[in-house]
Amino acid sequence: MKDFSTEFTFLTSRSSGAGGQNVNKVETKVELRFDIDASKLINDFEKNLLKKNLKNKLIQEHILQIISQTERTQLKNKELCIQKFYELLKIGLKRPKIRLKHKISKAKKEIRLSNKRKQAERKIRRKKDF
Repeated sequence: MKDFSTEFTFLTSRSSGAGGQNVNKVETKVELRFDIDASKLINDFEKNLLKKNLKNKLIQEHILQIISQTERTQLKNKELCIQKFYELLKIGLKRPKIRLKHKISKAKKEIRLSNKRKQAERKIRRKKDF
């Protein structure tokens, strides 16, 4: 996998999670921002694929934003952000399967239609009983 470590920025702020009084004085919340358009490690096709597959995680239509504030230290939250980032890349770079058209044979069509006719006849017979 490509090394994206130079392609993203980290922002820190005070977290609202666990940590007691430590929360009020230490910036443990980490936000990772990755500018898809500015990246030199991925080509245009991959950029478009990321934008399409991760559109709910994007801000300003081209910046991937990941936030972590579950841990008590900035370092652990940063590691979590990087881990989430690579997982999202795996998801975002999955190419869609190409759908192949299949022609249904005449025999299969006839079987399906005859089954529909039999089911319709059953329902009609049920109505006549009442």
